[in-house]
Amino acid sequence: MQADEAHRARRAAVSIAASLGLTAHHATVLHDSNKLTLRLQPCDVLARVAPATHQGALLEVRIARRLAEAGCPVATLIAPEVFVRDDYEVTLWTYYEPVTTPAIRASDYARALEHLHAGMRGVDLPTPHFTDRVAEAQALVADRDRTPRLADADRVFLAGTLDRLRRAVAGSGRPEQLLHGEPHPGNLLRTATGPLFIDFETCCRGPIEFDLAHAPDEVGDHYPGVDHHLLRDCRTLMLAMITTWRWDRDDLFPDGHRLGVEWLSELRDGGPPLP
Repeated sequence: MQADEAHRARRAAVSIAASLGLTAHHATVLHDSNKLTLRLQPCDVLARVAPATHQGALLEVRIARRLAEAGCPVATLIAPEVFVRDDYEVTLWTYYEPVTTPAIRASDYARALEHLHAGMRGVDLPTPHFTDRVAEAQALVADRDRTPRLADADRVFLAGTLDRLRRAVAGSGRPEQLLHGEPHPGNLLRTATGPLFIDFETCCRGPIEFDLAHAPDEVGDHYPGVDHHLLRDCRTLMLAMITTWRWDRDDLFPDGHRLGVEWLSELRDGGPPLP
């Protein structure tokens, strides 16, 4: 967020916490992108703040609440609702102190994701299909105003790659279910009680391989019943999508343009390496 937006977002989070009887004298920024993640102290609550136009918080809260009730490995809500203040949506979550242990083992990662997927099969809420997310990337590639630095040849290449892989994954015939959408290591916390998934605003429906494409390569080797050819296509599709986001003129990802150039070159070289 821009500095003035971040200031108003912090103020909204502190105000909502106070209205709930939580003491929040300080709001430390833990992550800043299209959504601000704050640690409120001394109450030690995690607040996620986004412009109200974002409109993803309600679905995230509903899904997180259902998954927690099913005993899935997910971060828990302090209050199971979305608060609106000064044109910002705020959700309040348990803050988990970082655990300084070695990285989560691939087998534990796969087990946690399998447990999450099992719980998600019992969640019956209207959610986007993974192809809707691909369509957002395709629209961005086609919009020269939003991607002005993307060369014509690269634009044609990215558009073709997204279309080809969307068709391949959608036509795979694999069972589809509710997915996390982006279960990458940044969305899996190491806590004293074990690994916990966060950030459910990207939930969508599709084959489990689409989720596994966001996890480290070794995780797929420990997840039962994986179609590794489809997983390869999903990994390349995922790389094409995140490459597209880096060419957005409004992208706030650190060092985003350099990564966009690097990932585009990787795609031209055939995509992610085979496991």
